[in-house]
Amino acid sequence: MATVHRNAGTGRFTTARSAKANPARTTTEHVGRGTSNGTTVYRSAGTGKFVTKRAADGNPGGTIRQNV
Repeated sequence: MATVHRNAGTGRFTTARSAKANPARTTTEHVGRGTSNGTTVYRSAGTGKFVTKRAADGNPGGTIRQNV
């Protein structure tokens, strides 16, 4: 299982060093083998930020659905 870090404000990927230096502004995700892939989340395709299911349903061409 791999770990990736994202800037919570922009949704962009960041380094582990940056995540450690700014834990309040960073999300850490576990991806790949070993994850349950049982939870569905939605992201804005433009910003990478998480959005609600309602927002995703209202903008299907501008959102990405992921199982994590």
